[in-house]
Amino acid sequence: MHQTRIVILDDHEIFLKGLEKLLGNQPTLRLVATFSDGKSLLDTLSNLKADMLILDLQLPDISAEDLLQRIKAINPNIPILYLTMMRGSRIRHRIEKMGANGYILKDASVEELIKAINLVAGGKTYFLEDSETKEDEKNTVTFAQSRVHELLSKREIEILKLVCAEYSSAEIGEKLFLSTGTVDTHRRNILVKLGVNNTVGLVKFALQNGLIDEK
Repeated sequence: MHQTRIVILDDHEIFLKGLEKLLGNQPTLRLVATFSDGKSLLDTLSNLKADMLILDLQLPDISAEDLLQRIKAINPNIPILYLTMMRGSRIRHRIEKMGANGYILKDASVEELIKAINLVAGGKTYFLEDSETKEDEKNTVTFAQSRVHELLSKREIEILKLVCAEYSSAEIGEKLFLSTGTVDTHRRNILVKLGVNNTVGLVKFALQNGLIDEK
């Protein structure tokens, strides 16, 4: 049986370990290596036998554009699938402009992830539909700017922005001098106040209400 050899780069350990376990259980996939920073991947890439790379779009040590350019200098033909919490035409255009093969949301289903991997490894592309689905619309809430500050406290807005930047509760707590439990409580309260179900809903809310910029 042919196995697609995969390398993953993501700086969030819990998410990375989850992907390791998930992909390790797929008979058609073989996880060759995982990395938590761009430099480590670049230092090792020429020695890796991989069919595709799965990369976090936002890394603390290197921009996606710079990393991709340096990857292509080492292995110009390797397919690349990006992981992100953001979706939409700007993200799609950014990834297409960089010359990558597609992207998938970090909270996608296992079935969707495997589909994306198979398409990209097979030389095709995988981009989410630009139009919103009914499920997405359930996670879409837009308010006037003044209303946002009535709904959320200053601290909650601060935490929301860090969540959208893909910081974990522990990392947010360290930045804001809060316990992880306190951050988790704030996150749950934000979800309830905004009427959304998950982190994707929080990101969409923040984008649509001008709290963060879509890069």
